[in-house]
Amino acid sequence: MKNANKSYPLEWLDLLITVTLNPSKTDIGAITDVQLNNIILRISEENLRLQLLIKSQVFSTNKENEIKLLIKQYHSSFIILLNQTLENQKAAIPRKLILKNTYKSLLVNIDELLSFIETHFANYLSPEEEVPETYLSVTRKELRKKLDRLKSKHKRITNPVMDIVLKRLYRFTDTNLRYKIAFRDIFYKKDLVRGLEEIDWNSVNNKAFSPIDELLIYLNFNSKGYINLLTERISQCINSCDNSIEKMDRLLYYYKAFNQLHRKPSLVLNPNYHDLETILGNWFTQEILYLEKKLHLSVVPLQSKKENPVEKQSTAKEKQKVLCMLSTDQIGLILRASDELRILVAKSMSQIFKTIVPHLSTPYKEDLSYDGMRSKSYVAEERDKQIAIETLERIIKKIKEY
Repeated sequence: MKNANKSYPLEWLDLLITVTLNPSKTDIGAITDVQLNNIILRISEENLRLQLLIKSQVFSTNKENEIKLLIKQYHSSFIILLNQTLENQKAAIPRKLILKNTYKSLLVNIDELLSFIETHFANYLSPEEEVPETYLSVTRKELRKKLDRLKSKHKRITNPVMDIVLKRLYRFTDTNLRYKIAFRDIFYKKDLVRGLEEIDWNSVNNKAFSPIDELLIYLNFNSKGYINLLTERISQCINSCDNSIEKMDRLLYYYKAFNQLHRKPSLVLNPNYHDLETILGNWFTQEILYLEKKLHLSVVPLQSKKENPVEKQSTAKEKQKVLCMLSTDQIGLILRASDELRILVAKSMSQIFKTIVPHLSTPYKEDLSYDGMRSKSYVAEERDKQIAIETLERIIKKIKEY
């Protein structure tokens, strides 16, 4: 049993490619049509057998370094066999249709095995390693075929997002591109195309984001063109509301829906640009702050009509309040953290809130309760935490620019 376990798992496939279908070692013209048909059937069976074998071997191994070595060995072996198959096909110049189909079946099934590994075990591969030219060529051809089918399927549908995605993918399949292509690029493009193929384009969508938006956000498709298109569409939807309160409600609805969408870890279209989540998160935060300020400014004149202007000015001078564009919950979080980190030092946390809060106001509220703010800082919502963090990050960025 031990010897059987240690046998070469790719033996049949390796002999087929390096010997049987290698014109430099075998008279491939002597292979009968019946034999070639049997080979084609066996290739598909071998594909399934190897997928199950790889899963079984990974499942039975507990050590991460052993799994990584195993996956890299299979991946590199399949690429070598793919390269040899292309060389055989080129040297043979097959005239018989059955022989052409045999080479085609080999290429398709080896590409499926590579995709299987890249889909299920991408974490064990080296994403920044450069892709061999032959493998890149095969991948581009397969991707272009899938893109042509997608394009044909959507030729009657006007979808600006799909246009951006297809344009980007078609550019990747251009054989004239000469910049370095890493495995990371291959993994991403295959994931993206697979996701596009799985979308049910005929389903009715009542969500804030369409199925293709959900896919692109999941895959961190940080294309500037797509981000501009998405924010423009959300802006149009928000601006169609009658007043600022309705606009704020709809903006918060979109922000909540965006934050609840799934993300695939460690994945990005363009690693040299900011993540889509960061850019969209900042955009939502700025729009929320702008609307909060606008709501505040629209309320003040109505209040001032009911008050004596002289009394209003004297009261303002007495209070000497500073308008803070954060909510009470967000201010409370920052003050609480400042106390616990001993950035602000007082006899107690209550003393800090009691001293600072009366001199602050927010776009929603003129007079703030220091005790209420302190209490709420212990039960903050995730949205308030996120906005507080993003605000502090913007402050850090600004200080770095000084």
